[in-house]
Amino acid sequence: MTTEVDLDVPLRIADLRAARDPVKVVVGAQARERVTAARTFLSAVLGDDRAVYGATTGFGALVGYAGRADLRDQADNTLAHLGAGQGPELDPEVVRATLLLRAASLARGASGVSPHVIDALAAMLATTFVPVVPRLGSVGASGDLIPLGAAAQALRGRGHAYLDGVRLPAAEALQRAGLEPLPLDGRDALALVNGTSLTTAATALALDAARCAHRAVQVLTCLLADLLGSDTQFLDARLLAAYGHPGAVDVGARMRRVGAGIVASGARPLQEPYSIRCAPQLLGAAEDALRFVDAVVGADLASVTDNPLFFPDEDLVVHGGNFFGQPAAFAADVLSMVVAQVGNLAERQLDLLVDPNRNGGLPPMLAAGPGQQHGLQGVQLAATALITEIRRDTMPASMQSVPTNLHNQDVVPLGTQAALRALDQTRLLHLIVGSLAVGLRQAAYVGARAPTAPGCAEALAAVAAVVPPIDPDRPLDADVRRAADVIADFSVSFS
Repeated sequence: MTTEVDLDVPLRIADLRAARDPVKVVVGAQARERVTAARTFLSAVLGDDRAVYGATTGFGALVGYAGRADLRDQADNTLAHLGAGQGPELDPEVVRATLLLRAASLARGASGVSPHVIDALAAMLATTFVPVVPRLGSVGASGDLIPLGAAAQALRGRGHAYLDGVRLPAAEALQRAGLEPLPLDGRDALALVNGTSLTTAATALALDAARCAHRAVQVLTCLLADLLGSDTQFLDARLLAAYGHPGAVDVGARMRRVGAGIVASGARPLQEPYSIRCAPQLLGAAEDALRFVDAVVGADLASVTDNPLFFPDEDLVVHGGNFFGQPAAFAADVLSMVVAQVGNLAERQLDLLVDPNRNGGLPPMLAAGPGQQHGLQGVQLAATALITEIRRDTMPASMQSVPTNLHNQDVVPLGTQAALRALDQTRLLHLIVGSLAVGLRQAAYVGARAPTAPGCAEALAAVAAVVPPIDPDRPLDADVRRAADVIADFSVSFS
């Protein structure tokens, strides 16, 4: 069933996720009225010979020069010089989420864009068409100019695009999809590129993935404690209430639901290592940080990121900096820190689990026949590589400003880099979570006690249904991915 997205209401992250596939984008009467009013106002403003950035002027540092007289020719003036992106292509799901978000921003009716531009974006999103967009080129300051420029050119039939997963010249992809090349004038072209839609879309998708992993690690921590027979005082509601941090209180409550019924074995130390005992505090701090990112993403999904903005009722054209992606830059850097520390926790829990000196006497590396078999040895090595990859790349991007554009852009937020990096890191975290889930499944096979909590037993059964025992050794890369997917789905029931 095709998802329907209404541009009269703010987007949700779920809408961005759905846009990876064809979606029905509804441009309602209110949105169409807003857009038409602003466009009519723009025509009146230009008829009065009032200065409008990008419609009557050059771009960026060249704003002091006149633009091209022909408005349609001005579209080329906007887009041609932005064809400078480099590097690998952005993932199609990110590109489509970006263009859905761009349509939503334009539909707020403050951009002076032609109504047919939003209609064209809606028509494209109903197909499998995906512009080819290079990853590198945006500093997230005057919007995501270069990536969005590539997307706009593909919609015009220039450059390349994917259709049904096949890379084609954009003009051919449009024709096969039943779409017409998008006609643009200078204001239309600038409105398509002069916003932070890529930065926001990538941050939103990264947030969604980080929350998924965060929930999963809560479940797996409870399963680890149950298999080991740990004392669960560390989850006590009175203890966490005294701590006073809302995230820890809420995470503790969720973990108590998962671990309800855990019976301590009496064979473990009074106090577990921090990777178990301090998990609600660590994951609670992550929850508080994720709530900050929730607020930023929520505001960005309802935002108009463009310049200038048009207010017909007040006869105003206002030039400013709503395309400056600093909020999402800060938020994405916070996400990166959260992902790194949640990944640290899961990797350390896996390390504890495979160590016979700390796992209650289970065989080293959870091997069914140590020496003849090696159990989780390869998976742990890979998990170590994954967390070090995340940690190596956690330097904040949001304060790495480098002046550019003849010092017109003399401070830049670099939010695009921060957002795409955070999204990359969540994909690695997903695999670390899967590695821990495979380890817990194998621990149950090689001698750990059966879970005493029904929620933990259900979690173990979900993983065991897709990951057979490791006996004998076998490649486990696919098992890690399956386990990660299954525990992510399972964890939703305890959210």
